[in-house]
Amino acid sequence: MSGHGFHVHGPHDHELEHAASGGHGDGHHAAPAAEHSGGMSMTSKIAMCTAVIATFGAIFSYMGGATQANAGIYKNNAAIKKTEASNQWNYFQSKSTKQALAEFARDTATDDARKQGWQAKVARYEQEKTDIQTEAKKLEAEASKWDAQSDEQMHQHHRWAQATTVLQVSIALAAIALLTKNKWLERAMFGVAVAGLAVGGLAALHV
Repeated sequence: MSGHGFHVHGPHDHELEHAASGGHGDGHHAAPAAEHSGGMSMTSKIAMCTAVIATFGAIFSYMGGATQANAGIYKNNAAIKKTEASNQWNYFQSKSTKQALAEFARDTATDDARKQGWQAKVARYEQEKTDIQTEAKKLEAEASKWDAQSDEQMHQHHRWAQATTVLQVSIALAAIALLTKNKWLERAMFGVAVAGLAVGGLAALHV
């Protein structure tokens, strides 16, 4: 007791003071210096690795979100091109109908001048159909390209998501290893982290 009142030490206060003093002064709780040094080394090592793993996990998570967004944009572009191609094919069908009517009018005309007039229209419709068909096929090719890019982005998204999940498991193992001071959990953490980084590498390489 002092002039300022009582100061009561709890069990946790005693342990903190004991750890800060390196275990000296208490015969029952003293531990070899090497043991304390080893414990701190393990803690520091796991903490540093966890920070690195978390950094990579944040990057992988961002990349996963970005590729998913890109996949949606590319799929939307493909849908737009497919709609444009469908419109072109409808236009092509309209020209085919007009060409058929012009051919019928040409074949039933009794005047040569009228036949030539209808023939000119038939030739014009044929050329217009060719141009429309070319444009429709071009739009279909663009749609297929956008679809392929969307599928590729989704594949990458799945890779990034897998890598992020594996790194999260590694961080969980690190937390348990810190609490239990279990060496095999520490090794498991490093192994899972390496696996997560490997999956992330595959995503970066578009594999």
